[in-house]
Amino acid sequence: MIPSALERDLKLFEQYARLERGLSEKTIESYNRDLNRYAEFCALHGIDSFASVTRKDLSSFFEMLADAGLGSSSRARYLSSMRHFNHYLASTGRIETDATESMELPARKRHLPDVLTVEEVAAVLEAAGGEADSISVVSPLMIRDRALLEVMYACGLRVSEVITLHRKDILTDVELVRVLGKGSKERLVPIGSVALSWLAQYQKDARPSLLKSATTDDILFLSIRGRQLSRMSVWSIIRHAAAMAGINKHVHPHMFRHSFATHLLEGGADLRAVQEMLGHSDISTTQIYTHIDREYIKEVHTLFHPRSRISR
Repeated sequence: MIPSALERDLKLFEQYARLERGLSEKTIESYNRDLNRYAEFCALHGIDSFASVTRKDLSSFFEMLADAGLGSSSRARYLSSMRHFNHYLASTGRIETDATESMELPARKRHLPDVLTVEEVAAVLEAAGGEADSISVVSPLMIRDRALLEVMYACGLRVSEVITLHRKDILTDVELVRVLGKGSKERLVPIGSVALSWLAQYQKDARPSLLKSATTDDILFLSIRGRQLSRMSVWSIIRHAAAMAGINKHVHPHMFRHSFATHLLEGGADLRAVQEMLGHSDISTTQIYTHIDREYIKEVHTLFHPRSRISR
């Protein structure tokens, strides 16, 4: 059983995360899981106040997690949760010193994201909805699928972001899309003329036939039943288009986001600009996309460094 003083601090932190920080329920649930396990450890070792936790106690806690089979990535998540929690406790005067400050984050492997080449993206977009040469009449679903994928790639959107777009979120005059991201954070992302053109065609020629009632809350992309598309529907659309394009990779929705960021950076885009477009709160999250091909880097050096070529 967790002591009442620990329970109280956990509840107060949850209220702070929800009401003051405006964090998503998914993030709060993750914090709760990690911090409850931390509190249970404290209770098991006779610690009835977070102010009494020492560096030695924390080391023992992380040793316990390792013994339980948790990898470095999971232990890193625990430490991150505890640092946010301790920062809150320190800011409210509930603890005097933060024992997590001097702890090093457990080594964490960062896997490079799978991406599509520019040519592969183009092939998937062309194939969206079916094989064009075998279809004499373009169906509303084909137009919708093409518009959907064009927007995902043009703006680097998550599945949850694209399926919740409203028609009012497409700011055509200024070529921007209003996106509601993680933690209910709103951002504006540029959208190119090609994606806007497909959106215009979709809204003119396809969406009216998919609209069944006014209960869609003006959702932009509709299912065949006139409702908001599900995540699985987007998975299915992308999987089908990739198969039609003959792409032999495991193509998934987030790969469009990975490709968006990678292609921008390879084209010379500023890292912080890409961070803003992706909606990353920490630039270190965006830096994983800087895995640019060595040949590309050498080519850039050859083209732009003043001393890379012998003058003749």
